[in-house]
Amino acid sequence: MFSIVKLRCEYKQNPLGIDLAAPRISWQLVTDRRDCKQAAYQIQVAVDSGYREMSWDSGRVESSQSIHVELDQVKPDARTRYYYQVRAWDQSGVCSRWSETAFFETGLMGEPWEGEWISAPTEYFTEDSEVCPQLRTFVELKGTVASARIYVTALGLYELQLNGRRVGNHYFTPGWTSYGKRLQYQTYDVTTLLSGGTNVLGALLGNGWYKGHLGWKKEKKIYGSTTALLLELHIKYTDGSTQRIHTGQGWEAAESAIRMSDIYMGETYDARLERNLMSTSEAGWHPVAVIGHSKDIIVAQENVPVTRNESLQPIAVLTTPQGDKVLDMGQNMVGWLKFSVQGKAGETVELQHAEILDRDGNFYRENIRSATQLIRYTLKGDEIEGYEPHFTFHGFRYVKLTGFPETVQLEDFTGVVVHSDMERTGDFQCSDPLVNQLHHNILWGQKGNFLDVPTDCPQRDERLGWTGDAQMFVRTASYLMNTAPFFTKWLRDLKADQTPEGGIPFYVPNLTEAFSDGWGETSNSSAAWGDAAAVCPWTIYEMYGDKRLLAEQYESMKSWVGYIRAQGDNPYLWNTGFHFGDWLALDSKPDSYVGATDPNYVATAFYAYSVSLTIKAAAALGNTKDADNYRELHRRILEAFHEEYVNPDGQLSVPTQTAQVLALRFDLIDGAAKEQAILKLAELLAEAGDHLTTGFVGTPYLNPVLSDSGHNDLAYKLLFQKDYPSWLYQVTKGATTIWEHWDGIREDGSFWSPDMNSFNHYAYGAIGEWLYRYVAGMGPDETEPGFKKVHIRPRPGQGMDFAKASLETMYGTVASSWRRLEDGGMEVQITVPANTSAVVILPGATLQGLLESRVPVEQAEGIYSTLPAETGVQIEMGSGSYQFTYGYPS
Repeated sequence: MFSIVKLRCEYKQNPLGIDLAAPRISWQLVTDRRDCKQAAYQIQVAVDSGYREMSWDSGRVESSQSIHVELDQVKPDARTRYYYQVRAWDQSGVCSRWSETAFFETGLMGEPWEGEWISAPTEYFTEDSEVCPQLRTFVELKGTVASARIYVTALGLYELQLNGRRVGNHYFTPGWTSYGKRLQYQTYDVTTLLSGGTNVLGALLGNGWYKGHLGWKKEKKIYGSTTALLLELHIKYTDGSTQRIHTGQGWEAAESAIRMSDIYMGETYDARLERNLMSTSEAGWHPVAVIGHSKDIIVAQENVPVTRNESLQPIAVLTTPQGDKVLDMGQNMVGWLKFSVQGKAGETVELQHAEILDRDGNFYRENIRSATQLIRYTLKGDEIEGYEPHFTFHGFRYVKLTGFPETVQLEDFTGVVVHSDMERTGDFQCSDPLVNQLHHNILWGQKGNFLDVPTDCPQRDERLGWTGDAQMFVRTASYLMNTAPFFTKWLRDLKADQTPEGGIPFYVPNLTEAFSDGWGETSNSSAAWGDAAAVCPWTIYEMYGDKRLLAEQYESMKSWVGYIRAQGDNPYLWNTGFHFGDWLALDSKPDSYVGATDPNYVATAFYAYSVSLTIKAAAALGNTKDADNYRELHRRILEAFHEEYVNPDGQLSVPTQTAQVLALRFDLIDGAAKEQAILKLAELLAEAGDHLTTGFVGTPYLNPVLSDSGHNDLAYKLLFQKDYPSWLYQVTKGATTIWEHWDGIREDGSFWSPDMNSFNHYAYGAIGEWLYRYVAGMGPDETEPGFKKVHIRPRPGQGMDFAKASLETMYGTVASSWRRLEDGGMEVQITVPANTSAVVILPGATLQGLLESRVPVEQAEGIYSTLPAETGVQIEMGSGSYQFTYGYPS
């Protein structure tokens, strides 16, 4: 068996609205033979699924490339569907059958918009009106429809209806971008929604991020004060004729039943005011206003859409000591409640959302700050009514019910979980149920905070795309889900919001300058936060082999490094400006959020790190001169770092856990100084009772550094700690997501300060990388990225009897598992996808007695070489599934 599966275009399955002159396709090879490599491929592209009207036939191309293959010979036209199929030859000359047909469809491809921006008329909808406007137009068809597409965007959020049916499964469209510079549009296939005769096309508009509350200063209208719609409906008839309907004069607007909708505050809905879009006799419709706004900033959808991804049923209805009726969803989630209710017309029910109950069991929402997260629904009466909100989402586990019947039926409520529709790629399990729950919490932290942008938290009056949180978590995120389209879009906003000097805002998309002040000397460019400009593109390149994105972001990386170099008097130290430092570290001074590690030390360490990543990017892109220049800069930074922060006795002058971790992780020291730092780190951990004191900056690297420096046992000890502070302390306190603070709930049940105490804050979830990359041992190779070459080096530790993980890479599934055998030996199972190879280190193994599926390892099919290694046996192998067994020292 040898076949081609999982065809993708720009990471997506059969995407609509691709606006690229040279789209890229990828595929996977499936075979039942080991050591399968692609020797050649052939691609056919046509405008019909039968391949009669061929756009391009590559012929046989001698190449092993099977991901990100550019269709640079196709020259796609606008608004056209292209079908493609692939076949491949392996190194033995075996040819696969043609793959199943896949397609991509182009969008407007730069065609000018015929539609005009329309909004509700200001004489009926003032800037301060909270009512969501409803827009509509009537469409008379001129024949039998062959195909129909809607191209649409909005200022604010939109939801489309066609003949009373919702268009598409996307939510919070057009998404959150740097609205002054970039605005996405979406493409929908509405062929089956059109019917003969008169059709009604309608839209709801919501304030969203554009006009609603944003940030913790209770500000609104950050980006604009008027919501608006821009839309074109393109219809093709079976006789070859076409018709275009677009926004402009002739559309009309009316108030909707949504009386208020705000991402932070919730939604107010009066079902008595619902309109029938199909009716021509209802009063209250008025001609729309045509407004002026740029169309030059509009780009096609880049990220995967936000969708409904799963449903949760509440596990209990509680009556609190204070007498509140509260639903327990059993999981801290992000989305909303869909509910049904029956009552008299004019009666109102309310749902208020919170993450936690206090130690007495009462509904607690002080940590939500000013975000009310309130749904208020007024009944139209008599019949059973169902409702779910349109333009708001909540972070919650608990829901306080007001106005509902005395007896609450759990089946009347469903939690709708929403997030960007990223493919789940990673899974991890081990012998310890608390660690498995930790992995669950990390995953749900990502679900809750990857809603179009990587937010810090999803519940309070913040929910911003903090750059530091994103770069700390990007690798863990990319093990759990396919984040490439998600970060592609976000990094383009980061680049758009970068200052002319190269500085990076604290959060992306950025808000107004006035909102961002108050942090110190600058309103942007903190070390470890701004370094997202370098860390995130490089990580996506390593994990997905995406050279195009790396090239696209390369100038942004260089500009960021240039910005740092221009700070202060010494171009090789960063010792000026405001920095968050080791944010929320436990070694901070009283009443301070910043840890004890000198922020200037952190800044210079990350300066060196970003330069090192820029060197790698330059080399990967073939920019040899740049690479040489940045190597020299890096050398000088290390010299300055040594002079400033390494004492004559070889010890670092900053005696904190995080200081040692950064110096070791970023290779800032070597020789005796490195050995001193390793010893000092162990000493500091011992002084803390083998507990961490690190914050946002040090924690992501702590366990990897320990495992890499000969203290894997200590890394496991930190993992398994159950008292404060530790990852499992949160689990023992009932956490279902990752907390912002190690002591969000204290040991006595009281809370950390409510001013900043999120219970869904993924930064400390960066331990997930260590679970996948160290415990299970799976990692990429930066010289053959995207897991073209797989590195597998499991690191078992005391307290764990087995661990297994899998990762769906661009090439297919990589899997690694190990378990201790009753006789004291070890069994390791490994899967390497076709068209890749692997370097495996089996921990504690020797060549004597090492078996692969009961065969001496040297004789096993697919094995290239076996060599003794410092920690075991190194094996180079081709693709396939392998099972190794060997004795393991106790």
